[in-house]
Amino acid sequence: MTEGRYIHLAGRAMSLVLERAERGPPRWRHWGAWVDVAGLAALPPIADQRGAASFSMDRDVPLTSAPTAGTGWLGPVAVACHRAARDSVLAWDGCDVAADARQATITLTDTARGVRLVQRISLDADGDCATFAATLTNIGADPLQVAALASAVLPIPASAARLRSYHGRHNGELQAADEAMPAQVWRRSSRRGLTGHGGPPGLFVLDAGAHGFGGGVWAVQLAWPGDSDLTMTADDEGGHVLTAGAALAPGEIILAPGESWTAPPLIATYSPDGLNGASANFHAAIRAALTWPGGSMRPRPVHFNSWEACYFAHDEGVMRALAQRAAALGCERFVLDDGWFKGRSDDRAGLGDWTVDPHKYPAGLRPLADAVVALGMEFGLWVEPEMVNPDSDLYRAHPDWALAVDGIAAPTSRGQLVLDMASGDVRDYLFAALDALLTALPIAYLKWDHNRDLAPLADAAGRPSGTAQVAGTLALLARLRAAHPDVEIESCAGGGGRIDAGMAQHVHRFWTSDNIDALSRIAIQRGFLAFMPPEMMGSHVGASPAHATGRVQPMGFRAVVAMTGHLGVELDPAKLSEGERAALAQHIEFYKNWRDLLHGGQLWLGDGGDGLLWQAQGRADRMLLFAWQTAPPLRRRPQPLPLPVIGDGPHRVSLLFSSGLGGPYRIAAPALFAAMQAEPVTLDGSWLRHAGLPMPPLRAEGAAVFLIEHHAAAAI
Repeated sequence: MTEGRYIHLAGRAMSLVLERAERGPPRWRHWGAWVDVAGLAALPPIADQRGAASFSMDRDVPLTSAPTAGTGWLGPVAVACHRAARDSVLAWDGCDVAADARQATITLTDTARGVRLVQRISLDADGDCATFAATLTNIGADPLQVAALASAVLPIPASAARLRSYHGRHNGELQAADEAMPAQVWRRSSRRGLTGHGGPPGLFVLDAGAHGFGGGVWAVQLAWPGDSDLTMTADDEGGHVLTAGAALAPGEIILAPGESWTAPPLIATYSPDGLNGASANFHAAIRAALTWPGGSMRPRPVHFNSWEACYFAHDEGVMRALAQRAAALGCERFVLDDGWFKGRSDDRAGLGDWTVDPHKYPAGLRPLADAVVALGMEFGLWVEPEMVNPDSDLYRAHPDWALAVDGIAAPTSRGQLVLDMASGDVRDYLFAALDALLTALPIAYLKWDHNRDLAPLADAAGRPSGTAQVAGTLALLARLRAAHPDVEIESCAGGGGRIDAGMAQHVHRFWTSDNIDALSRIAIQRGFLAFMPPEMMGSHVGASPAHATGRVQPMGFRAVVAMTGHLGVELDPAKLSEGERAALAQHIEFYKNWRDLLHGGQLWLGDGGDGLLWQAQGRADRMLLFAWQTAPPLRRRPQPLPLPVIGDGPHRVSLLFSSGLGGPYRIAAPALFAAMQAEPVTLDGSWLRHAGLPMPPLRAEGAAVFLIEHHAAAAI
């Protein structure tokens, strides 16, 4: 709300406070823990608090919502633009603010230089996340070239101590990196044309002493599946300035008179409840933006994907038999992966020709799809619409449809080129091809892949096309969703190369990584869950040895790691022993019985030390606790596991599953755990919170799953 000179947007635990200025944009006063709006009336203006400082401008220039260069502010700017090598210095002479308790719109004008900037801040339903948006309009008479437009420029106080960001590569996505706050500038940039294997363009900033379950954490993620820039810049006041936005190439955005360009939205949150609290806020914001077929999420069906079972070597008979084995395990969706279309015997040919291979499927895909449906499963199909192989009918007919710069040989990757998604002709062709498949076949699911970085990211004349490429892809997805609203879509990009809040508005699932090794997946999935809710996390039980790493892992470990997301299977059941098939079927049934608790609720990540990692999902009064022993324990006995998320009062604890019991020398498990498997054991919440839950001895790559329920009627 606007309280005199102050703009105050407040949620349950977060406040954003800006101060109106006599001239120019509002000045940042606070982003962080909730403050009482009633106290703002007595708050002195910033001008009365900031005295003169040595080697400074005579006129104080504090951080505003839209700082610009050249007028005394020496830090990061909100806008960088020029008009024929002039008008690069902006000076806002007009400012209009419209605000209430939930949103604010700030309209800034530089009349002399013909530029208007509209900044919007809106709180979600709970007020735990704020979404920032910025639109720049050319109100001058000549074209305006935009070099940068920040989605937001945000203050980070001097108390902030650490950064947590994520980096990665193919088969090693979303690896956490903790660093001290920078003494100068920290930057996270993407120049691949898509989000990248480091995960969403996002960042967590931890206050001194903050951890997984407590302390102040500021966090942001950009809703944008293209190139991005996040920067953290130290100022000489002791704090930092955070900026985020799309990364623009020179000449990429040129606005004609009257034209506008809008930067991608930035989701920002503050939580006093540590890293888990910030992630919970992100999960709520992503869930609010999702549009499920039928209007709400149904139980996430157990997924079977054909890829690692047979790769390209498949035909109708092979796939019918594979579908029968998948159904026997209890799978509910069968996805036919790469290799079904014309000329596709390897990854060197066929992309772009979205018609069925007549040699593998002489009668088309309809008999296989009908057989899958008759087995009680949904039918899904793999596609890679944004790509084309030079060895394809499409490329031979339209070589000009691939991204290329005249006079420069376009590099292939995985034997493919990138289609120009900014072209309406390209999008019309792809829509017609996909619409024909979706209309002719009972397809309930599309796995939408994207298997290379974008280079060159320019049109034939060499003009940068990154933002146009993203806009074209999202427009095609939106058109398909409108035409086929009952079809779910998965985002895949060489595994987890395109996971972000921008794609989340158009898809229902992300493929987290092509690496299905369960031990590798624990770290990858924890990185995913920092930003995205578990029901969107594709997590499969893979073969052993794992195809990506060659490591051998027990079925129980593989299955328990996979079931914490949207469970799938990606192996050939015929290559399992009878005991392994029975165990996998039991785990699938376990997932079906508990997926209502696994999805749509809260999630907490923790570290028990000595190689033990844990994850809880559900509600504060009823949750599943997963524990994994990721390395051989060094302690003689496992130590109790403190659970900060448990409330007061009696709690019933059941051990639902365990594998790898017995410790390194196969010492018998204590009697308590046999009792927990037979019936719940009641323990006090304060004991679980502080002294800890007793843990069974687990060998490396062992796992345990507990059910913990608050039980008000129980007596301790």
